[in-house]
Amino acid sequence: MSNSGEIRGEQEFIDTLYARVDALRGDTETGVSDALAQGNTPMQARLERDVLVAERSGLLAALNAVDGSLCFGRIDLTSGTSHHIGRIGLRRDDAERTPVLIDWRAAVARPFYLATGHTPMGLRRRRHITTEGREVTALHDEILDLGDATRTGHEDPTGDAVLLAALDAARTGRMHDIVQTIQAEQDEIIRAPHRGVLVVEGGPGTGKTAVALHRAAYLLYEHRELLAKRAVLIVGPNPAFLGYIGEVLPSLGETGVLLATVGELFPGVKAKATDTREAAAVKGRAAMADVLAEAVRDWQSLPDPVIAIEHEREILMLDDDLVRVARERTREAGLPHNVAREHFEGHILNTLTELYAERVGTDPYDGTNLLDPSDVTQIRDEIAENREVWAAIDQLWPRLTPQRLVADFLADPVGYLPDEDAAAIRRPVTRAWTVADVPLLDEAAELLGVDERLARARAERERETQVAYAQGVLDVSYASRTYEFEDIDDEDSEVLSAHDIIDAERFAERQEEDDHRSAAERAAGDRTWAFGHIIVDEAQELSPMAWRLLMRRSPTRSMTLVGDPAQTAEAAGVGSWQKILEPYVEDRWDHTRLGVNYRTPAEIMELAAAVVRAENPDFEPPSSVRSTGVRPWIRATDDLPGAVAKAVEELTPAEGRLAVIAPRHLHAKLAGHLEGAGVTAGAEPDLTRTVVLLDPRQSKGLEFDSVLVVEPGLYGTSDLYVALTRATQRLGVLHTGRLPKALAG
Repeated sequence: MSNSGEIRGEQEFIDTLYARVDALRGDTETGVSDALAQGNTPMQARLERDVLVAERSGLLAALNAVDGSLCFGRIDLTSGTSHHIGRIGLRRDDAERTPVLIDWRAAVARPFYLATGHTPMGLRRRRHITTEGREVTALHDEILDLGDATRTGHEDPTGDAVLLAALDAARTGRMHDIVQTIQAEQDEIIRAPHRGVLVVEGGPGTGKTAVALHRAAYLLYEHRELLAKRAVLIVGPNPAFLGYIGEVLPSLGETGVLLATVGELFPGVKAKATDTREAAAVKGRAAMADVLAEAVRDWQSLPDPVIAIEHEREILMLDDDLVRVARERTREAGLPHNVAREHFEGHILNTLTELYAERVGTDPYDGTNLLDPSDVTQIRDEIAENREVWAAIDQLWPRLTPQRLVADFLADPVGYLPDEDAAAIRRPVTRAWTVADVPLLDEAAELLGVDERLARARAERERETQVAYAQGVLDVSYASRTYEFEDIDDEDSEVLSAHDIIDAERFAERQEEDDHRSAAERAAGDRTWAFGHIIVDEAQELSPMAWRLLMRRSPTRSMTLVGDPAQTAEAAGVGSWQKILEPYVEDRWDHTRLGVNYRTPAEIMELAAAVVRAENPDFEPPSSVRSTGVRPWIRATDDLPGAVAKAVEELTPAEGRLAVIAPRHLHAKLAGHLEGAGVTAGAEPDLTRTVVLLDPRQSKGLEFDSVLVVEPGLYGTSDLYVALTRATQRLGVLHTGRLPKALAG
């Protein structure tokens, strides 16, 4: 077949493929609509309908997400068989359900990523297919069977053309999947076993984030039944990062994943504010768990000196000794505070019953007890209706929410911490929650527990509200029917109303059953949800308290941790994998390292590595796979805003993105000189804009065509290393003050 004939042949396949996709999309939309239109059906049929809706809706979302880039490769086996490889798998609509497109995650597709000339894995040829929309624009063939003399005219001698084209492509402000260019070392990680903890360490540009996302897609494919029920959680360092990676999994046909920052992992709280470095360090220490436990115990108070309760004209005195006994007996049960309150209530009611019974039921002459057990029970019931009794219990053992406990603690931490630490975290009760507060809230929730009596009462109230609403709907339906058929004799009418076939309670139940949320959506609102797998990016930055939160979400310890200790910048960050994991899994975890830098050109990486080597001479950065021939520049200036504006004009690519990375306190001044580029300060950065203004922490995990680093002398080593390694093409540095020693050289 001629050169153009090869493209024509692949185009015919693509056309056939998308004809199948369009037909499938139409069938799926119709199927979902028909299923949702089903009315009053038996329970089993409703369950089957819900499964069908979920499956078909997921397929429809996958088809819509990958449209235009469905097929990217083909493998030709020495046996004469060929397979097209794509982002999702599709079958023909025939009796045999013949595969027409192989999912990249299937075992048969693996040679596409692993085969080499030395180990061809049964392949004769590997073909990369480049498309724009539904049009084939280029082919790149790798000959793996060197004894085969057949040539197509699309041979790629090095086999690197597609990878290098992807690395050199202009950035869009959103991460793209790497499904077409997964390398062998990355594939091993993506397909690693599901169970246990896997640590993936890698320097800047090694693709560890992309690998983690593709691992999530692979696990959802390989363990669909389990993970569809339990969901996968992906934790990122900040909202901008989550927006940056947000399109990768949908492009691979996966939409049922929960993406969140640590600040979003306590339902009802979305913390975006940050603490001072000192406050974050204090809040993140593992010792805060014990501090909060002590704070909870302090809410379990004693009378000062007594509490007088009037009952039936008698004054009952709850003194320190009586309450202390009740408190210690309650604590012995080892239950969370709110759960234990029921026991405390029982002890106090029994104590007051004994006091009252002794006073009114004792014969004044011989001291004998005149009350039988039924009398004592009646007295206890009457005392349990006394409001003063419950006021005393609320004072001595109050019901607490995590928000109240943590807010009150932070408002007055003196006595729980050394004075310097207490001063660092002290703040008004009304202040917004910070990211470092969320693990404290989660710890508080564990210490407090939930009083199931209140939960049941609340559920019953909600149900009564739903039933009342349902009754209103039925009443409206009945009134409407009565008006419409008012001229029809009721005895002769065969017209049924909703009242005839369902009552308000059953109607309300059916509304509750119609919950088509995915597992990820349900998990987002449930603090006690146990995820099937958790992936943590920039894992080295999380505090010990944040790890306590995450480990509660993963009782099976099925996790993938991604990060680079050399980039640890947070004051509370653990940095060491051993210190992170030893309290939870001891030494039962696997570690692998990615050593190839696909993003950062050698010229830029040399400069960034020098910054780290100034403190750690033994530091070895990842090896860059390419060199652009463009060296980074460093300039001094007396007019920083003006120099930044001029440098932005110089560095802004014709296509792609530029990041200006500067200390946060300079953002307002710099933004005023960059209004023409659409740059604003203070708001969440829009990474799809041509020019964005970030601080070093916000730039973590991101990449841009060009980067301008401002005032590097104000950064810590880790922050500077991160900032210098965000560029894929060009890097500039501007400063007014002294340069770090590594850059001055």
